[in-house]
Amino acid sequence: MTTPVSPLAPASIPELPPIEGVRIATAAAGIKYKGRTDLLVMVLDAQTTVAGVFTTSKCPSAPVDFCRESLKGGTARALVVNSGNANAFTGRRGRETTALTAEAAAAALDCGTDAIFLASTGVIGEPLDAGRFSDLLAGLTDAAREDGWREAAEAIMTTDTYPKLTTRKVTLGGATVTINGIAKGAGMIAPDMATMLSFVATDAAIAAPALQAMLAKGVGPSFNSVTVDSDTSTSDTLLLFATGRAAARGCPTISDAKDPAAADFRAALDDLLLDLARQVARDGEGARKEIQVTVEGATSDAAAKRIALSIANSPLVKTAVAGEDANWGRVVMAVGKAGEEADRDRLAIHFGDIRVAVDGERDPAYSEAAASAVMQRPEIPIRVELGLGTGRWTVYSCDLTKEYVAINGDYRS
Repeated sequence: MTTPVSPLAPASIPELPPIEGVRIATAAAGIKYKGRTDLLVMVLDAQTTVAGVFTTSKCPSAPVDFCRESLKGGTARALVVNSGNANAFTGRRGRETTALTAEAAAAALDCGTDAIFLASTGVIGEPLDAGRFSDLLAGLTDAAREDGWREAAEAIMTTDTYPKLTTRKVTLGGATVTINGIAKGAGMIAPDMATMLSFVATDAAIAAPALQAMLAKGVGPSFNSVTVDSDTSTSDTLLLFATGRAAARGCPTISDAKDPAAADFRAALDDLLLDLARQVARDGEGARKEIQVTVEGATSDAAAKRIALSIANSPLVKTAVAGEDANWGRVVMAVGKAGEEADRDRLAIHFGDIRVAVDGERDPAYSEAAASAVMQRPEIPIRVELGLGTGRWTVYSCDLTKEYVAINGDYRS
């Protein structure tokens, strides 16, 4: 089934600049999709450090298990990603596939398998035959080039309707460094590494422990604050590679994530991660509107996040947004069921800049026409004030449409 491009897609797909020390190649291996690429190889210079965060699912895919082991070494030479098959819940055969793939990539680059990182996305429970693409890896590593970022983003898509890319430049120690990122998402997306595969690379020189600390902190308000359908994938993987090539241009090596010299880099990385995460939410399966839920005045940030997720994950809230219905009563419902402290008579709810409810009842100045006008926008801000403390959090989501049901009803077809 061909899905039309999301109305929330960007007007143009950005062209990402090269990252020194990163080369990219893609291929059509025919794993599931016909007439499109479905295999990505990213070749990395030998000094590249790596950080990663993964799904918290208790039923992770074989590639997630493999990456967790490789991450212990702190260095990377290659990333191999396939789309169309998640290699999840595939038992012994799944582990054999990851081993065969890693061995083929390591042989092509004359390195150990512990420097290889793998990711797979697609159908769960179907064995993945590595023989269909492992013989391509040597040729792909030779053919890899610096300018393949858009092709990389396209190769990892599943039900995505557009490739997700973004880039940032920042000064680090007097040298200009670049950060590039790609992601895929669409469905089975909820915090705890929300669907999602995402791969980020920089030419900055950053030690693996510092890189890991930066990434772990950065995912909190970004990838761990998006939800499309409340379902956490078995395969969620976010990897960050730092090639260190900017050191030749005067970039210092960052060994401590809290180093003041890296403040601008951390801010740029956080901004890039949020950009990618929001792109995932905006391309949620069948989505026509982005929902931004901000909860303020909670007893803690954690409580605010749980309440925001309760609202963002509510099918009734999401369908109201899809129908452009300013049904603030559903927001009240979602606040009340979240399991966090709330006081009905202190509660205030805003749709955009329109306050629709306050002090436990409809706002005396409520205007149905004004609230409905907000609901017709492509981005729907919902803000809830609890009046209990200083806790605050924002979650990004999307509406729930008939297309979501159609896409997931036909997913394995």
